Amino acid sequence: MSKTLTILGAAAVAISGALPAWAQDTAAETVIATVGGTDITLGHMITVRAGLPEQYQQLPADVLWKGILDQLVQQEALAQDILAEETPRVRLSMENERRSLLASEVISKVAEQAVSEEAIQRAYQAQYVEGELGQEFNASHILVETEEEATAILAEVKGGADFAETAKAKSTGPSGPNGGELGWFSAGMMVEPFQVAVESLSPGEITGPIQTQFGWHVIRLNDSRTQDAPDLEDVREQIMGTLQQEAVSSYIDTQVAAADVSIKDNSSIDPSILNQTDLLEK
Repeated sequence: MSKTLTILGAAAVAISGALPAWAQDTAAETVIATVGGTDITLGHMITVRAGLPEQYQQLPADVLWKGILDQLVQQEALAQDILAEETPRVRLSMENERRSLLASEVISKVAEQAVSEEAIQRAYQAQYVEGELGQEFNASHILVETEEEATAILAEVKGGADFAETAKAKSTGPSGPNGGELGWFSAGMMVEPFQVAVESLSPGEITGPIQTQFGWHVIRLNDSRTQDAPDLEDVREQIMGTLQQEAVSSYIDTQVAAADVSIKDNSSIDPSILNQTDLLEK
């Protein structure tokens, strides 16, 4: 939709109109208006309603009715205007839009079929019940600016100084006042040098100095544990998303492989021609 027509439509939406009671049960083919012999149907209006920008999606149908109808009438009147010309840009855009909509229909159906309750249960069982959930770590650290400071602190805590009290006194990190405690975290949640150091320790062990972009660390691993499996409902949306993505990707690959695709030798074409939008007006 052009910017001009979008503005026209947005302005029209501001004018609320009553939704006829009979419209609720009418078929999509019901003619709502006719412009120069071309029908505008309830189906056309429903399609516009479904594709409105997010800021209009929350508006009730009785507010949107007149705005949508006015927009369709304006568009059809302009489409029939003597100035309206089906340029290559228009024709190609319509072909692309048709292709995109049909592809979206296929993707929607494949995605919907991929998330049966049985499939969700199988994925949950494989990933969380039978799968390797990985480790979680509970660590504390003391952060300082220089390697020399970290080396001296490491010697202190290994020599018997209380780690938490030393962190409170000397750590420059936000966890310092809390004795350097970072709580529980899993793989990948910390910057790589810190994470690698933590995973090399046994509970109670201390290491350092470890450098990250934040400074120099002295690290103590307080404890580690195997992650507990989450409840199915807590990960249902994530599982569904993964199943749908995998199903759609596999289906697309299969269909493209089975299609009669012939890509021509385009080596003689300068890719910068993609910027020549003036070719669409000839």
